[in-house]
Amino acid sequence: MAGKTVKISGPLIIAEGMADCKLYDVVRVSEKGLIGEIIELRGDRASVQVYEETAGLKPGEEVVSTGEPLSVELAPGLLTGIFDGIQRPLTTLYFEYGSRISRGVSVNSLDREKRWHFLPRVRPGDAVKAGDVLGIVQETEIVEHRVLVPVGTEGSVLSVEEGDFTIEETIAVIHTREREVPVAMLRKWPVRKGRPYLEKLSPDKPMITGQRVIDTLFPIAKGGVAAVPGPFGSGKTVVQHQLAKWADADIIVYVGCGERGNEMTDVLNEFPELKDPATGEPLMKRTVLIANTSDMPVAAREASIYTGITIAEYFRDMGYAVAIMADSTSRWAEALREMSGRLEEMPGDEGYPAYLGSRLAEFYERAGIVKVLGSGEKVGSVTAIGAVSPPGGDLSEPVSQATLRIVKVFWGLSASLAYKRHFPAIDWLVSYSLYADKMKEWYDEELGRDFFRYRQFVMTVLQEEAALNEIVRLVGMDALSSGDRLTMETAKMIREDYLHQNAFHETDTYTSMRKQVLMLRLICEFDRLAREAIRCYAAPEEIFACSCREKIGRAKYIPEEELSAFDEIFALMNTELKALARGGEDDERI
Repeated sequence: MAGKTVKISGPLIIAEGMADCKLYDVVRVSEKGLIGEIIELRGDRASVQVYEETAGLKPGEEVVSTGEPLSVELAPGLLTGIFDGIQRPLTTLYFEYGSRISRGVSVNSLDREKRWHFLPRVRPGDAVKAGDVLGIVQETEIVEHRVLVPVGTEGSVLSVEEGDFTIEETIAVIHTREREVPVAMLRKWPVRKGRPYLEKLSPDKPMITGQRVIDTLFPIAKGGVAAVPGPFGSGKTVVQHQLAKWADADIIVYVGCGERGNEMTDVLNEFPELKDPATGEPLMKRTVLIANTSDMPVAAREASIYTGITIAEYFRDMGYAVAIMADSTSRWAEALREMSGRLEEMPGDEGYPAYLGSRLAEFYERAGIVKVLGSGEKVGSVTAIGAVSPPGGDLSEPVSQATLRIVKVFWGLSASLAYKRHFPAIDWLVSYSLYADKMKEWYDEELGRDFFRYRQFVMTVLQEEAALNEIVRLVGMDALSSGDRLTMETAKMIREDYLHQNAFHETDTYTSMRKQVLMLRLICEFDRLAREAIRCYAAPEEIFACSCREKIGRAKYIPEEELSAFDEIFALMNTELKALARGGEDDERI
């Protein structure tokens, strides 16, 4: 199945003589062997998007189809790996070819020579079906790689061996009705096809991130989908880095899709040094990185998103909770727009293809919490968090709008908050989470019924502050009543002492849910006791000058192992504010 190029337009090549090929087949172009994918067929003419630089090609070059769709290799060796958009191992390429990848290089995505110790979990004669665990490989100190019965295979185990194997060697033989199937650890799966599962479930448990504004106000469920849109400089990438570092997912897949090279360099430098809070091991040992920077060929951006979600589904099928970070889907949409323009398709809004919304939905719909294939009641999840980079921060542009129609969590980043150095710059007046009410039962059970009451209090105070700010701008703070001045002070405490979080401070970078509840309790009780004092004619200035006020402000720096300090602050606050309420009769009045 070989054809000839008749037209070359950037990353798009038109080849004729391709009548026997199928849509989305992978092809090799010219004697250089450039990798491409058929994205359109008209008669015997095929439109091929090439994932490598096409400079120097000319009409008449040979185009050879491999007869297979673009697929990823799935086996032990994925974790700690750094791949490009079409799963070429960048570390291997660096040592073989230097800092620039040569065109047309063909390397295996995963190491074929490394031997892994395989421990069987079945015995000869056992009946097995797709998704059952054949055995395990300790891929890293953190993650146990479960080798599953391949999709579409059902029968009895004829033989299985313990020992050290490469990913291509046979570890077991399964006897099916038709034949005997040798099973190796290596699997291949087309990136555009979602992996099968038994049943999709409704998300009802939060993915704890350690970021207070997210966990308290706008939580995301395990198996949920979220979007992080925001203008340049508002901290999208740092938010995603924080989620990748601290979210309570078993596996992290980080896709840098069309991002700046220096940002991906930061990720590559940081992750191996970061310690996993649960195990103390390097975070990289449960992470897969896909780096497709802005200087790489534009066509490979589209593939990188699908490569990432397929790897995430593979670990989901083992029963793990996986989080995939896509940074950013806007760059991916720009790649779609460029290829659509070169195909001369009818443009939609702002030149994006008419199918932009359906392609975005195709990606996000592959997230979710599911009952996976196999015996038993195994549940796995993929949580998808996509950054959106609207030009000029304009959320009315097509990519943002199409994304908002799909996702259920919206963390809207604000340029004005970022300019004030308030990070994470998630705007509490425009952001939302549609999962919060569904997860109320979990919060009530795990954290007590007060948590949702505190959350509602915080939202109410922030809304009241927004309304009072208009009055303050007109007539000044002194014109407000004592109660309204207290509302403004409480809102300031919520903003500066609770929602503001320093990603680079060793204690403040992560806050457990227990500590979040204690911090909220301090602020809520301060407001309640202060209102009692005001009803007893205490002056707001005296209340704000209490020493407990400063201690509440510094509570976020209390280490997780010293949470008993919250009781001391609470006792001090009770003493000081009740003394004010008694009109200064107590000697402890300040």
